Amino acid sequence: MNELIKLSRRQFLQGSAGLTLGYLMPAAALAAAVEAGPGKAGAGLAADVHFEPNAFLRIGADNTVTVLSKHLEMGQGTYTGLATLVAEELDADWKTVRVEGAPADAKRYNNLFWGAAQGTGGSTAMANSWEQMRKAGAAGRAMLVAAAAEKWGVPAAEISVSEGVLRHAASKRTASFGQLAEAAAKQPVPAEVKLKDPSQFRLIGKKAPRRDTPEKTDGRAQFTQDVHLPGMLVAVVAHPPRFGGKVKSFDASAAKGVPGVVEVVQIPQGVAVLARDTWSAKKGRDALKLEWDDAAAFKLSSDEIFARYREMAKKPGQVARKDGDADAAFQGAARVLTASYDFPFLAHAAMEPMNCVVRLGPDGCEVWNGEQLHTGDQYALAGLFKLKPEQVNIHTLYAGGSFGRRACKDSDYVLEAAQIVKAIDGRAPVKLVWLREDDMRGGYYRPLFHHALEAALDGQGKLTGWRHRLVGQSILIGSPFEKMLVKNGIDQVSVEGASTLPYAIPNLTVDLHTPTDIPVTVLWWRSVGSSHTAYSTETFLDQVAAAMKKDPVALRLELLEKHPRHAGVLKLAADKAGWGKPLKPGKAGERRGRGVAVHESFSSYVAQVAEVTVAKDGSLRVDRVVCAVDCGVAINPDNVRAQVEGGVGFALSALLHGAITLKDGIVEQENFDTYAPIRINEMPRVEVHIVPSAAPPSGIGEPGVPPLAPAVANAVAAATGKWLTRLPIDTKQLAV
Repeated sequence: MNELIKLSRRQFLQGSAGLTLGYLMPAAALAAAVEAGPGKAGAGLAADVHFEPNAFLRIGADNTVTVLSKHLEMGQGTYTGLATLVAEELDADWKTVRVEGAPADAKRYNNLFWGAAQGTGGSTAMANSWEQMRKAGAAGRAMLVAAAAEKWGVPAAEISVSEGVLRHAASKRTASFGQLAEAAAKQPVPAEVKLKDPSQFRLIGKKAPRRDTPEKTDGRAQFTQDVHLPGMLVAVVAHPPRFGGKVKSFDASAAKGVPGVVEVVQIPQGVAVLARDTWSAKKGRDALKLEWDDAAAFKLSSDEIFARYREMAKKPGQVARKDGDADAAFQGAARVLTASYDFPFLAHAAMEPMNCVVRLGPDGCEVWNGEQLHTGDQYALAGLFKLKPEQVNIHTLYAGGSFGRRACKDSDYVLEAAQIVKAIDGRAPVKLVWLREDDMRGGYYRPLFHHALEAALDGQGKLTGWRHRLVGQSILIGSPFEKMLVKNGIDQVSVEGASTLPYAIPNLTVDLHTPTDIPVTVLWWRSVGSSHTAYSTETFLDQVAAAMKKDPVALRLELLEKHPRHAGVLKLAADKAGWGKPLKPGKAGERRGRGVAVHESFSSYVAQVAEVTVAKDGSLRVDRVVCAVDCGVAINPDNVRAQVEGGVGFALSALLHGAITLKDGIVEQENFDTYAPIRINEMPRVEVHIVPSAAPPSGIGEPGVPPLAPAVANAVAAATGKWLTRLPIDTKQLAV
């Protein structure tokens, strides 16, 4: 979320988290020392001694360097990126570096862009950690050097560090990190550290193997589904089929007769079946006899919502941006262009559906989860169980994707697991499992939106006016984020990309209608508002370019004179794609086209050029996508490319297939057969070009998504002359 990032950068400049000394003896070693008695406390501890100079770094006697990640690893490469920052300044041997998820503790592990809150989102992981994690590594290095200097009786300035080894050239003495760990732990933590000049980097900006790949390959990686606690029960929940529905009555006798089923309980969200394993719980739920109370349930269909939104769009909304006098520009226009766009609800459809393990004990609550919003979930659970937040201990595991879904502002599935534990009086730990169908129909979608745009051209054919009206649900109103990100009634993430349009248009108005009576639960989806605003603005601008008889790249560059980073990626992508050169013709009856789009999100700039082939029957093939990205310093270029490539595939899935639709208030999609991701044969060739930069790193997990769909749509228009205004694409309209 751009506004969140901008607000938080100011907070970051006011001061970052300090380094705290922590020489911690492992519990097993401490117990052994106590048992050994006085005078023997050091016996047998050498292998366990470790050096923990701050909250983010631990060095073991075996030379293992452990980085504690305050951010969730959900496939986006966070563990590798954060470890790179620490290892760079520490001068560690990359092969010895491992990463652990940090516990929930906002005092030590807060997201510096979010204030006093710990969590992962808004593509902020690398950006907010850039200096903090480097300083953590530099402090550890300084303490190791000080320990070596004291031990060897030489000046610290004469000691070099490389690949986890300290060397004194004159005396030819060397020592590994592990050999100096115990002595380094006794050194004072430096108040200030000097960070490397970029010319000295040996890891940052270079390709380094991901730290999570080996254990994900051999099965050591721990996801929530891998957690098995003594006495644990597995729960699945029957939820109302309509939003706002409630349980009227249920008969659990048949469910309790299913082998393996232990208990059936009602919770606020529905009826939970607890069993010894997932399959038994699922079979038990199938056997439930349920009657739902739909008196207050939502019963509109998607088409009815769109019809309502189109009516709302006929009247002005709350103004999100106003430059010049758009009304006057339109009154004096020689020509007015119009377009409207419909965007459906979208599911996140992460490979690992929602799940969570909760155990309640006499001293507090423990959670095992692919945890994305540590502080929010910690406080939600504390409130439910009447505990202090610090009594909620969250074990952060890997997550099999999220795309925003696990960062739920309402802590929905985490609270659901806790409600089940509460319903059975905490007698057993509970693993809540949402099956794919539960996940697909469980809500928290990218909001459904309608956009209406107008452009005014004067007598000389210049673009003089622009009006953009949006209608859609707010993600933020009623959430803990409302105070920060809803200004004068405008949800900033609803209009981002529209209200921040970079083009030099003298008279521009953006306004918003926010319906408040639709109970379909909505949430940020990868790239949030930019997932729809980039499409409407970039495809409409191509329509304007066509009316002006101007090249789409040339027009954009004219309008981006004051935005060099936008222009830079646009020029790079166009050059690498061969913009202006004719495409090779397709087979008989095929039409080919090339399209472009450029967009800023999460302080990163991405341009994409797409090449498409449209067959006679309207079927569409995206052949090639050329991407240019400016994300500041590329900490790990290979990971940057992977994220942009993944963003292309994610966005293409939505463009070609993605839609959650309601019929009489009931979600029609259930699984990947009705909500299909793209298949490998639909994935285009993707080229990613990274702009060299010395600017601090910015987001990369999401910015590859917004430009893809408009670039493809513009390519389709170039090939067929048809503008696509409703997503996903209906290829029948492209047939000839």
